[in-house]
Amino acid sequence: MPVSLVLFLAVYSRKYVRGVVDFLAAGRVAGRYVISAGDLTAGLSVITLVALVESKYQVGYALTFWEYLTVPVGVIMGLTGYCVYRFRETRSLSIGQFLEMRYCRSFRIVAATIRTVAEMVTNAIGPAVAANFFIYFLGLPHRVMLFGVNLPTFGLVVALSLCLCMVVIWPGGRISLLISDAFQGLMSYPIFVIIAGYIFLHFGWSDTIGPVMMDRVDGESFINPFDIEKLRDFNIFALFVTILGSVLNRASWIGNDTSGSGRTPHEQKMAGILGTWRVLYAQLMMLLVAVMLIALMTHRKYAEQTHEIRQELTAKVAQEAVSDPILREQLNSSLAQIPIQGHEIGEDAPLSREDNIDTPYIETARQTLTGTPEGNLEFQKFRTLYQQMMLPVALKNILPVGLMGLFCLLMIMLLISTDDSRVFNASSTIVQDIIMPFRKTSFAPRQHLRVLRFTSLGVCVFFFFVSIFFVQLDYIQMFLVIMTGLWLGGAGPIMIFGLYSRFGNSVGAFGALIFGSGFSLAGLILQRNWAETVYPWLVSQGWAVPVGHFLETVSHPFSPYIAWQMDPVKFPINSYELYFMAMISGIAAYVIGSALTQKKPYNLDRLLHRGVYDVAGEYKPPFKWSLHSALQKLIGITPEYTLGDKIIAWSVFGYAIVYKFGLCFGAVLVWNLISPWPTQWWSTYFLITSLWVTAVLGVISTVWFLIGGVIDIRKLFRDLAARIDDPLDNGMVEGHVSLADKAAFEAKGAPVDDNDEQ
Repeated sequence: MPVSLVLFLAVYSRKYVRGVVDFLAAGRVAGRYVISAGDLTAGLSVITLVALVESKYQVGYALTFWEYLTVPVGVIMGLTGYCVYRFRETRSLSIGQFLEMRYCRSFRIVAATIRTVAEMVTNAIGPAVAANFFIYFLGLPHRVMLFGVNLPTFGLVVALSLCLCMVVIWPGGRISLLISDAFQGLMSYPIFVIIAGYIFLHFGWSDTIGPVMMDRVDGESFINPFDIEKLRDFNIFALFVTILGSVLNRASWIGNDTSGSGRTPHEQKMAGILGTWRVLYAQLMMLLVAVMLIALMTHRKYAEQTHEIRQELTAKVAQEAVSDPILREQLNSSLAQIPIQGHEIGEDAPLSREDNIDTPYIETARQTLTGTPEGNLEFQKFRTLYQQMMLPVALKNILPVGLMGLFCLLMIMLLISTDDSRVFNASSTIVQDIIMPFRKTSFAPRQHLRVLRFTSLGVCVFFFFVSIFFVQLDYIQMFLVIMTGLWLGGAGPIMIFGLYSRFGNSVGAFGALIFGSGFSLAGLILQRNWAETVYPWLVSQGWAVPVGHFLETVSHPFSPYIAWQMDPVKFPINSYELYFMAMISGIAAYVIGSALTQKKPYNLDRLLHRGVYDVAGEYKPPFKWSLHSALQKLIGITPEYTLGDKIIAWSVFGYAIVYKFGLCFGAVLVWNLISPWPTQWWSTYFLITSLWVTAVLGVISTVWFLIGGVIDIRKLFRDLAARIDDPLDNGMVEGHVSLADKAAFEAKGAPVDDNDEQ
């Protein structure tokens, strides 16, 4: 019933589509709550949950303390509208339109192509991971008979999910997405509460979760943030790269999402600020699912149940990962002989990354499968699926029937809301930034909408084939980092300098792509072909040992946070390390290339519609300087803020900066530097700060967003019905100025001639 209602709303929204701006940006009349609630479900997904649980299962809860370092960065960017406000000021319908106005048409095409390829391949594994999740969660067979034909269940589930996406996208584009996503977001909040409550009550913290988290060897603690120096992959360095990337690439994905849908730049900014409250319960639910899985799969009292879970999991994974039936039977026979793992906390040696409950299963698979390039590849597949599909198999075996149905509904809604947004984002980029720049004349409005719809269908077909044939061999998060790095490696300086500086030109922008994105591409190729091709070639040339010594020597000064060791199965340099090197290369190339070739500053006022170019009357000059205005400007308050807006801004500042960063992080950090806490204190600390406080605030935000979302959805329909469409506002650019702006500038008498040497 809820899914049918979502699909009905998507189809109903077709009546409000009268032009390209409606289809691509919801007419630029959306309010803050509908954007914020819609962004919640569009950002969450089945793959997001699986990836988070997969990473937390490796490193536990301790790194969460250091993740507080991201709080001031994220909150300040949100409060000030960093990048989001300025991009909305450009009135661009796509990121490519902005790139052509700021740089040149050829760069728009090249950059859009790189971004779209990276985005499509990255997002295409979403349906694949989701399909596997439902197959393992519902206990479906890998193949089914349909009309007398033996078909793979995986392909059928992927096809069904993409068909649902098209039902949402086809009628109203961004309007359909925004309304359906917002509705799903409002329905998801109560489900988050129920699931979080069940997990917390069923798995006690003090007697189950806490003791499991504390039972780790020195240097690999799951609960003490000052005892994690031996953690690999998801560690402090990865967190540092994440923070750097979040600042540098804040604007790199905007332009074909809801970032152009706000009623005004201010409304767009407020939607981002509300995001701080929006995600509280979603984060709590996902975090509880992660710690629940760790406790379930580790604690002695669940040993018999989890032994059955692992046996079911490994048998299903082997059927999918191992092609040779004889070898598969041999593997299953060896796995079946593994006894129940009865680990006693406090009596047995603490668990570690190398020696834990899962080690016998992974080592058995390694010994059975490895030894040849093909065997190494099959072992990678087995290990990856084992880590990713543990969650759905575990949930299938522990959730009661009613809650299992509720969780399945949540996953279906997250599947639809995420895949449809990503298909639409890719298709709109292809049309707006790759097809249209080659045209000398604009599409007619109806023709333009038809091309957008059929391109979305083509992207769905692409997603289907990538999901079917692409094999993901690393942690999901690692794959996402290196794959998106194809664009993000060089995009940061292109977008930041483009929005905030008159410095920078096309030469610097192309240089950033060549060096930043090129570095990521080289790393991706090495990772994908390491076990099957690259490592065997190094061995055949006698270079494996000297290359290994070189990598260890180079990484030694940064040990233990960066440790490059030769491995026949996995590329020694992980995705976060490659991403960091790509970003640094991109910044250097942009700055050097622009400095050597730029002849005059860029006309930034024209791009941002300020001064004589403010044709829509949206620009508000900043406060005149005073101590009071400086404090307000610190948290992004401008003359546009109402009293309610100021209350929201100060509440976010108080919660995030004063409470989370100041007290939960800063004060605790100083205390531990003076007098380190015992491990038991850290268990209590996380229970209070991450669960109890978040739960209370989550209940408040659930009611708050439900009321605000309903009001905003009604207002969105009313404003769409009253909106007057401008056929020139379609994303076409002429002489670094959009067609719509050119006509408006000429009518106002503002100079539109292009003297920029970009």
